[in-house]
Amino acid sequence: MFELLIALPLLVKAALMGLVEGLTEFLPISSTGHLILAGSLLGMTGDKSKVFDVAIQSGAMCAVIVYFRTRFTQTLVGLRRDPRAQRFAANILIAFIPAALLGLIFASQIKAYLFYPVPVATAFILGGFVIIWAEKRASARPHLVRIREVDRIGPSDALKLGLAQALALIPGTSRSGATIIGGMLFGLSRPVATEFSFYLAVPTLVGAGTYDLFKHRALLEAADLPMFLVGLVVAFLSALACVHWLMRYVATHNFIPFAWYRIVFGAIVLLTAWGGWIDWTA
Repeated sequence: MFELLIALPLLVKAALMGLVEGLTEFLPISSTGHLILAGSLLGMTGDKSKVFDVAIQSGAMCAVIVYFRTRFTQTLVGLRRDPRAQRFAANILIAFIPAALLGLIFASQIKAYLFYPVPVATAFILGGFVIIWAEKRASARPHLVRIREVDRIGPSDALKLGLAQALALIPGTSRSGATIIGGMLFGLSRPVATEFSFYLAVPTLVGAGTYDLFKHRALLEAADLPMFLVGLVVAFLSALACVHWLMRYVATHNFIPFAWYRIVFGAIVLLTAWGGWIDWTA
């Protein structure tokens, strides 16, 4: 079965990876972790595949811009005179800085030691238990919620959210999950934390993708363009559908089902790795 996956045409693999990226980027289950695991099964490993994984995140970022186009347009138009737009842009910038700085410093070490299925699966499990704890805390202490609108987020809140997002440099943690759960712990309502995580995705994914493509440009060839385009388009379409669904979901549901998914999926990966049933190579 796994030999058949590896034998699939390259563009089919690119489409599957784009689908994985789009469906997982904004859910608290780690898109990077899923891409590493999917790439291991499909035989898409090595430095070029890692660049591809980062690059197709731009497709998911475009989905956020399309979905929230009114907010982004109003912000750009109002940057010179509108205090609301200026405050929003400043908060996004403040929240972006921690992950950007730490990513520049530790990116090589993280990719060298943590971009492998077993560390990812371990992060899946640990992150799942953190989500369960945070959701139970939120349920038991609803009075701790102090921010129910994105425009009520202050600079100190933005910095805390940025530090939380930086935890997602560890693959398997989940960028959106770290930001959302961190936001809930800092007093944001679940919908507000989720919405802010979408906005913060734009500079984060653009920055990561641009940096990685520039740093590894020597690995890329003109023949790689179809693979990257297919991955980007599929990631965009699936991410757009996911954003539509998630914004409705968080209004009335919590993230505990995703926590259990992380725990069970991570346990399966570890069991199959330790039992030798699947060769989780990277």
